[in-house]
Amino acid sequence: MHDLVIRNGLLVDGTGSAPQPGLSVAIDGGTITAIGGDIGPGAREIDATGLLVTPGFVDIHTHYDGQATWDEELAPSTPHGVTTLVMGNCGVGFAPAKPGDDDHQFLIELMEGVEDIPGAALSEGISWDWETFPDYLDALDRREFVADVAALIAHGPVRAYVMGQRGADNEAASSDDIAEMAQIVQEAVEAGAMGFSTSRTITHRAMNGEPVPGTYAAEDELFALGRALSRAGKGVFEVAPAGVAGEDLVAPKAEIDWVCRLAEDIGRPVTWLMLQNNFAPDDWKELMELSQAAQDDGHQVIPQVAGRPFGILVGLSTRHRFADMPSFAPLRDLSFADQAEAMGDPDLKARLIAESIAAVDKIREIEPLRAHVADAWDRQYVLGDPVDYEPTAEASIAGRAGVAGVEPIEEFYERLRDRDGEALLMMPFLGYAHGNGDALYEMLTHPAAVLGLADGGAHANFICDASTPTWMLTHWARDRSRGPKLPLEAVVKKMTADTAALFGFADRGVLAVGMRADVNVIDHTNLRLREPRLVADLPAGGTRLLQAAEGYVATIVAGQITRENDEFTGARPGRLVRS
Repeated sequence: MHDLVIRNGLLVDGTGSAPQPGLSVAIDGGTITAIGGDIGPGAREIDATGLLVTPGFVDIHTHYDGQATWDEELAPSTPHGVTTLVMGNCGVGFAPAKPGDDDHQFLIELMEGVEDIPGAALSEGISWDWETFPDYLDALDRREFVADVAALIAHGPVRAYVMGQRGADNEAASSDDIAEMAQIVQEAVEAGAMGFSTSRTITHRAMNGEPVPGTYAAEDELFALGRALSRAGKGVFEVAPAGVAGEDLVAPKAEIDWVCRLAEDIGRPVTWLMLQNNFAPDDWKELMELSQAAQDDGHQVIPQVAGRPFGILVGLSTRHRFADMPSFAPLRDLSFADQAEAMGDPDLKARLIAESIAAVDKIREIEPLRAHVADAWDRQYVLGDPVDYEPTAEASIAGRAGVAGVEPIEEFYERLRDRDGEALLMMPFLGYAHGNGDALYEMLTHPAAVLGLADGGAHANFICDASTPTWMLTHWARDRSRGPKLPLEAVVKKMTADTAALFGFADRGVLAVGMRADVNVIDHTNLRLREPRLVADLPAGGTRLLQAAEGYVATIVAGQITRENDEFTGARPGRLVRS
């Protein structure tokens, strides 16, 4: 008798092959032991008739570096079928870290500034029972999780550890500094780090406004750290690249040039983050082709693209233009529902609108771009519930105001009050330059690219993209009406075999006999992605957005059911994965 049998499902195995109906999957001891139409009984069985059966999703871009040291559930990613996640991206992390409050506080403020994870939660939650990166991996190794975790070593803490204040201040590294940093990176990868990450994105700043250590690192430093991976014989080099035209995450050709040369030099995969730029909305095509050309030459230069636009969520529960107005002060300590009710007063509405217009006009004199963004009513959309991340112009505040015959700021004001003050609006900054998902579609279907940028654990109070796997399944594989869909088997492959292969996870990412039993059973027909909600469940009362999904019948990690009918079961089979 098998430990677990998933019976009679629609199997999408992660290889890109067409879905196969009526197949069953047998699991024993955390491993898939049989797949077919005639499988014997299981001690536990899941009837997957009419359901989708896929490998567990492998999310390669998260920021649970602190949260993983106190939290076993790893939400908001794991409610969306994620069974393996990689953290330590974008050059920020918590190891190595010299003992002492000053060094620890620096890394906390760096993570808080770059990734919007509440500093108080990190201060209370992190135990700091490590100094070196191998020590950090050992600390993770002592914990149990809902999903497997893996970690990159990040440039920021390495530079600060070796160079102290000089590193934090982005001063040039000496040859001795570089040699010591390279040795730390090599030792980390040999101990099990999945590779190394760095950020050159100018908007990635600590709480004191200073860029991430390494932002301006010279080529000799970057190449030396990359060669540490080469000497270790494993690991991925991840880059959040420098931006162009005032917009980040779209690398200019100079960035791609050194990235391509680095990949050729070190013989290791180099993955860089790419999104469409509003200022130069077609530049990404040439950058993608440069990456493809490098791949054709045998070098692993892999753009990491997103499944939906990147932007902030605006609402009473997150941030909005009225929050700092004098007339809003009496409302700040009220519940969101009570704020929404109080904002129904016509006199208060008139004062708040007038004060906010005056405030934006004042900003316009100093920061015209920031003021333009605040008043870009055609770029702010009602998110809805279930959500829509490819909204039409009619769903924008400008479009709705035109239909209602009111000023856009009035329409915006009223939409903040919807759903007892819990409603959210999406303001996309990247990936939505043309007001549709066509560029995203082209990126997702480009053979050079890999899916990433879900940012689980980060941007806790104004972005919630960790639900990207559910969006991929609902929107791209089922519901899209404004352009072509993606084949279901292609979507699953993007989130399983492709991401697993990039990081060398050879035992997962496809459903096959002998592979690790990480499996999702999904009611794809009825799968729904709900609107994010703000909760205060982090240490020290810290808040974050969580986004629920409906339709995950079971998520299985190493043969154990960790979530059933969209609820955690209490099983904790997840462990640290070392390279």
